[in-house]
Amino acid sequence: MSELRRSDYYYDLPKELIAQDPLEDRSSSRLLVVNRQTGEYDHKIFKNIIEYINPGDCLVLNNTKVIPARLLGQREKTGGAVELLLLKRISGTDWETLVRPGKSCKPGQRLVFGDGLLKAEILDVIEGGNRIVRFEFDGIFEEVLDKLGEMPLPPYITHKLADPTRYNTVYARFDGSAAAPTAGLHFTPELLKALEDKGVKLAYVTLHVGLGTFRPVKEDVITDHKMHTESYEVTPETAKVINDTKAAGGRVICVGTTSCRTVESSAVRKSDGTGYEVKPGSGDTDIFIYPGYEFKIMEGLITNFHLPESTLVMLVSAFAGREKVLAAYEEAVRERYRFFSFGDACLFI
Repeated sequence: MSELRRSDYYYDLPKELIAQDPLEDRSSSRLLVVNRQTGEYDHKIFKNIIEYINPGDCLVLNNTKVIPARLLGQREKTGGAVELLLLKRISGTDWETLVRPGKSCKPGQRLVFGDGLLKAEILDVIEGGNRIVRFEFDGIFEEVLDKLGEMPLPPYITHKLADPTRYNTVYARFDGSAAAPTAGLHFTPELLKALEDKGVKLAYVTLHVGLGTFRPVKEDVITDHKMHTESYEVTPETAKVINDTKAAGGRVICVGTTSCRTVESSAVRKSDGTGYEVKPGSGDTDIFIYPGYEFKIMEGLITNFHLPESTLVMLVSAFAGREKVLAAYEEAVRERYRFFSFGDACLFI
């Protein structure tokens, strides 16, 4: 199958189309609407999305919250500069982290942040080079982090973010992400209310986004790629809303690839064998969705424009067809859409 080669997901992106700053009005970004059957396009503004979502449909949104996970400090003995990125909480004080420069940060090394307001000791180096770190502090860790940490913007964003809240959705609730579920950045409280007033159901899942989402696929054959793992939760209330929507003939439309990965990871075959439903629960997922995958829950996808040859482009291609997706991306380049985290959006329906 030719679609299993990494090079099949390449497209040419002029660097100047990578959005460096969020728009003042979240919902005024552009929206490329792509018909999955015909490949036809509509060029819209994001707030026009309400025209394409019907009463009885369900929008699935990821309510994870990005924490100020980037810490700049020094090695305690030498004073050498060090950067630490929080990836995953293991216990109250222990975290899996990414540390730069890594070579000088071996187990036993002590680090200092904010003139000693926060200290850390490196406990272990694990597979892939990440470090397990134990923090020392007075008070509440989250409050210390709010004082000292910075938002962990993706490497392709070089501008400093003036307002840190703009790298979170308006419905972000549960701390835990090192990157934003960016498709949700376009929604405003007013737009969400307008959708509910129309009869659209809103269902919230939680998937804490890790930096692995930016990890490039290096293998020529994509099935050789080792997918990153992320933790998720689907509440019984959310599962019921999604399952009731499907039972009533409504569409389940995921806001972003993280919501998609959550509902598809939670899918189980119904007891009567007539299809699939979402099972509530929590766990870790390393689901890798690429062409050939059979979608069990999702019937529509709102998403930003993703990096060439990324697992996210592969996921979208599995849903809408690789040729249609790449053609849509070429159209977006021609029309000077803004790309990546702070960029414009697509609706595949």
